[in-house]
Formats: sequence, structure tokens, C-alpha cells
Amino acid sequence: MFAPGHIGELTQIVPFEMVDEVLAQTGAVQRRVRLVPARVTVYVLLAGALFTGLGYRQIFDRLCAGLTGLAPARPSGSALRQSRQRLGPAPMKALFDLVRGPAATTAAAGWWRGLRVVAVDGTLLSVPDCPANLAVFTRQRLGNGISGYPQLRLAALVACGTRSVIGAVFGPAATGELEYARRLAVDLRAGMLLLGDRNFAATALLNHWAATGADLLVRCKSGRNLPPVARYRDGSTLARLGALTVRVIDAEVSIVTSRGTRTGRYRLLTTLTDPLKYPAGELVRLYHERWEIETAYAELKSTILGGHVLRARTPAGIEQEVWALLTAYQALRTAMTDATDSVPGTDPDRAGFTTALTAARDQLVLAAGIIADTVIDLVGAIGRNVLAHILPARRIRTKDRIVKRAISKYNARGPAIDRTTYKAAINITMLTTST
Repeated sequence: MFAPGHIGELTQIVPFEMVDEVLAQTGAVQRRVRLVPARVTVYVLLAGALFTGLGYRQIFDRLCAGLTGLAPARPSGSALRQSRQRLGPAPMKALFDLVRGPAATTAAAGWWRGLRVVAVDGTLLSVPDCPANLAVFTRQRLGNGISGYPQLRLAALVACGTRSVIGAVFGPAATGELEYARRLAVDLRAGMLLLGDRNFAATALLNHWAATGADLLVRCKSGRNLPPVARYRDGSTLARLGALTVRVIDAEVSIVTSRGTRTGRYRLLTTLTDPLKYPAGELVRLYHERWEIETAYAELKSTILGGHVLRARTPAGIEQEVWALLTAYQALRTAMTDATDSVPGTDPDRAGFTTALTAARDQLVLAAGIIADTVIDLVGAIGRNVLAHILPARRIRTKDRIVKRAISKYNARGPAIDRTTYKAAINITMLTTST
């Protein structure tokens, strides 16, 4: 039998009581004693999200690696598979629902003029190419016309500053990104300011989001026809999108480095219509924080998954695995924020995600935390590693997103890619909206 304390530091971030609560809530508590009980199955799935390149028997071995003289009987691959099938996806979704939300912090990051800044976007994850998955998930055509793996579309709402996940929805890639984004409206609240890219500037979607009481700051195409109904001295205008009144801000943004100047034009739509309370120049600068969610997806897909395809070969298994992945990501983000918050004035941006992930993997292999201490350490080994390798303050972003994988649907930009870091200055010029 696998003893409860053998899960190590995972139990400090996702405690037994929380797991037992979701098992009871979803009716997943086992009716008889098994080699791999339901509680252990949950932690095996969470550990699987940290060791995405390994099979579940190898993951089980790592959970037991530090248990000299205490290691339980090793279950077969079939036993581990059956334990995951018995558990189903519902407990992992319920667990994610318990841990999701903005990570608590005293840092100012993620707030602007009393509003919590959040970002929305979608991404694709690859699932195994097998008949059961193909019945739900479709292949996507790449630029060269060759079909890749079947794809799952994930859309998330992320708190800027801590990059913690407030809400997430996913399903077949055949369903469009706007539909998944519409479903995230249930997680929007008054007092939030939602950042979104040009794909989300659809009139119906903006009206749907605004009905939640949240404010919006979304980019749209510069050539979009938006007849003004009023003009402000700063050059912005008011326009109508269905029942919604938005402020239209046109700006020219220049990035100046020793290599020269790059200039681009931005048009933003916002429900913050008071130009004195919400200056246009500040909103243009704030929109840059939308990249927080791009970074979060990079951490999920490149750092945790390492480019690997998900494991499960059934749609129910895929759902279970994605909820486990999101829960593990959120647990790491919470530990990282607890760490930076323990040193007043430290921006959560300076916590290294790779450092936290490596520390979590090490703790699992070492079976750390088998014996509970009388003192609760909120920072823990993960946090101590984060603080020992704190990152420098974030640099100004000067380059476009670059994709180097040959299998990407985007054209690879290389090998002559300039990766030099430059000192940069950003100049913003407000333009008079002409439409």
C-alpha cells in the first residue's frame, strides 16, 4: 500500500484534505482498498504533469525513489491505467477549481488604477493520434499541407503579474477560439480589466464580456470602420459596437535601440471612457502586459511539456490529463508567488518558472516531506530555490515572436536571428482617430 506521506512537497501545495474533499465531492472515493487508491492516483497524475516525458510506471518509480526500505509494491501499467480510468476527469477538474484564481500577493504587479489586470488568449495542444482521440479531436493542416497530430484548443484567463490561472476551458480545435473565450465570461468580474488581442475584437464577444461588469482593453485592426460619436482632446474618440460604447485609441509606438527605430501603429478599444481618469498613453503602455499570457502558455507547452504530445489515448483521459497539467502549473505559480511575497518589494516576474519546476521534480524524487514538521513552511524548498535564483528585472521587449520549429504552421525565421539584447526606449505618439 502506498503510504499517504510519500508524495513529498506536492502535499504542501495540494494538501491531502483538499484532495479528499474533491474525491468525496465527485463520488470518486474507492469502495475497497486497492494497490493504487484514488488519493494516490490524483498525486500520480499531478506528478505526471511534472514529468511529461515519462510513462506512469516511471513516474511511480520517481515518487518512490527516496523511500529506502519503505517502497510499496510496484503496480503494473495496467493497474495504473485502471486507477486513472476509475478516477475519471471530474476530480481533477474539481481540484483545479479549488486552486485556480489570482495568487495572493502584496506586490503591485497585476494592478492598474485599482483594476486587476487579466489577459485572455487561446492555444493548441497536441494529443495522441489514435482512433478514440480522432473521434473528438481533429488534425490541423500545417503550412506545407501535411496533417500533424490531432489538436485540442485551450483558452485561459490569466492574472497579469503572477501569471496564475483564473479560469480555463478546452475542447476540440474544430470549435473556434472566440467560442471558448465567450465561455470564460463566467470568470470575469467587476473590477477586472481584460486585455485581448485583435482576434477578440468581435462586437458580439465584447458585448458579452462587458455584460459581466469587467472593463476591456482589446486591440483591433487599424483599418476598422468605427464612426465616432464623440471626440476627446487627447485624440481618442467614442464609438458604438452594438449596445456597447467604447473609446477608440490610436497610437504610434516606436522602439528605439542602437540598431535603429522600429515603429508600429496600434488601435485599442476600451470601455474605460474617461480620458482624465484613464489616460490614453498609460493604456497603450498597459496593453503590453497582454504578453503575460503568452509567457504562461510558453511555460505550459515548452517548459513543462517540453514539446511533448499529451499521453492519454482517450478523450476522457485527455480531459483528466489537462486538468492535472493546469493544477500542477497553478500549484507552482502559487509557490513562486508565496516565495517572492516573502521578500517585500520583489516583483513576481522575477521568479524563475524553470527553477520552480526543477525544484518540484527534485522534491518528488527525494520523497521530501515524508515526515510532517510542526512548523508550516509557506515558502518551502521550491520557494527557497526560486529566491536563491531570483531573475533580474524584466527587460523591455524589442522583438516579435519568433518560431524556430520546422513543424510549426508559421514560417521559421532563421537561422540568421538577431538574439542580442539591446537597451531600448519606447516612445508613444497619440494619433487623432480619423474614422
